[in-house]
Amino acid sequence: MGLVFLFIIYVFIALCCLFLRFFKILFFLYVLNKAGLRVILFIVVMGFCYIFIVDFKVRSKVLMSLDLKMFLADKRFSSTVGDIVGLHPTPLAIVDTKGVCLLGKDGEYPVQFPIKVGGSVAAYVKGSGDLERVARLISRIMDYELEMSKVAAPAIATSESEDHIRLGILSDIAQTMSEKLDVNEIALLAVAEAGKFIDSTSASIMLLNKDEGRLSILSASGQEYHPKITLRPGEGIAGYVFESGKAEIVNDVVSDPRYVEGAKSANSLMCAPLKAKGKVLGVFNVSNDSEVSYTEQDLQIFSILVVHVASAIQNAQFHANKLGSVLAESNLGRYISPKILEASLLGKDDISLEPVKKDIAILFSDIRGFTATCEKLPPEEVVDYLNEYFTFMVDIVFGYGGTLNKFVGDMIVALFGAPTETVNNERLAIETAVDMQLKLRDIPNDFIRKNFTTGIGIGSGEVVVGNVGSPQHMDYTAIGDVVNISQRLQAIAKGGQILVTRSIYDSASFSFEMKEYGNLKVKGREKPVEIFEVVY
Repeated sequence: MGLVFLFIIYVFIALCCLFLRFFKILFFLYVLNKAGLRVILFIVVMGFCYIFIVDFKVRSKVLMSLDLKMFLADKRFSSTVGDIVGLHPTPLAIVDTKGVCLLGKDGEYPVQFPIKVGGSVAAYVKGSGDLERVARLISRIMDYELEMSKVAAPAIATSESEDHIRLGILSDIAQTMSEKLDVNEIALLAVAEAGKFIDSTSASIMLLNKDEGRLSILSASGQEYHPKITLRPGEGIAGYVFESGKAEIVNDVVSDPRYVEGAKSANSLMCAPLKAKGKVLGVFNVSNDSEVSYTEQDLQIFSILVVHVASAIQNAQFHANKLGSVLAESNLGRYISPKILEASLLGKDDISLEPVKKDIAILFSDIRGFTATCEKLPPEEVVDYLNEYFTFMVDIVFGYGGTLNKFVGDMIVALFGAPTETVNNERLAIETAVDMQLKLRDIPNDFIRKNFTTGIGIGSGEVVVGNVGSPQHMDYTAIGDVVNISQRLQAIAKGGQILVTRSIYDSASFSFEMKEYGNLKVKGREKPVEIFEVVY
């Protein structure tokens, strides 16, 4: 029995040595033949201690060999770090341990702070201001990525890593928020999604109202939410975090002296400042009314979300302020399409106001007998009727993605496919025309309903579209043969008629009922233009 037991010990130690490649231990196996059981047990224990020490050293070497460049290869990670760097009020650079710039603008900076991962320096952040906060946040993200990395330490990563799932959700949320330009939509998305990776029963975003000097709730979700609550900076936990600019965990909310009684029932909460480019915009709160204790790990994940929310909100506020200031100065929004205004203000890559060739559909609409109908009316009354008529018609044009090109007296000119690309320009133009005609049948104003009838002409094809004019005055308009033909169709259309060219018919006849109307002889053209009427 003793020999069997000894043999089992031999096999066990040999397998350990083979698996971990500690072949030196095999040298001592001969000694075990002469030794007693106590010696055997002592050697086994010492062997495992040796294995643990060597394994620890191996892991440490692996950790120290990691650098930031490896992490930046991950697009999700590099995007998050880029947002963090971009939110700093002054220029930053992130360099590796050899001084090579990995992110930001290379140059001479007065201060640098280490970025650590696994306790070792992986890179440095260089610049001015509060670099410690930037370095600490990047270090936290790297530590999470390290724990999930099977290359760095297979033993500490699992395929079902909770942090990996949470960071994946964060990446999706960040991408969605970056595409939004409405502050309310961003806040609504953030509080709705926060519960997916943070154990919480309530969430809220509070922004500072500059006119009132108080924090008010922009969006919230969860239980016992009081929408009317406002806080002064420094008042309550949220007000304190806003004023200090530092995130906090409070795991016994009611006992905290800063707690505002009756505002919200919660056992634990995390509150973080929405900080962008050194400016605190508001705070983001998540809380739980159950006995849940938040950890530093929870706060680190939450802080990553807060960075993205702050960046998105600041971008949306900038967009709104810029748009509002231009509108206030020039009233452009009353006269031109929101699309053209947005393109001019934001300089979007996919929108150009420079003259270019494009395939578009163009619509002309004109009131039949307008002069005769209104000649006996006072001018101001005529203007009132026109304004009301134009309001309804322009809403329809914008509703189908069209661009209001201009008003010419009582005529409306609309473009489809410029300045932004749209799908099925011809179909959109016809749907607009049909809705315009139908609207005149049930418009609320009796005089307009009884006296205004319109003829509409639509054509499509290649035109030059863009800003045209002198340095003192530019108009966004379309120039080309199809423009002239569409206007001619409008001129011959009777009240209630919609006339279109062959190109419109070929593109949209499967969606609308149309019939042949005849041919139009156009000066300068050998062949007449085929005309079709839309039946609605």
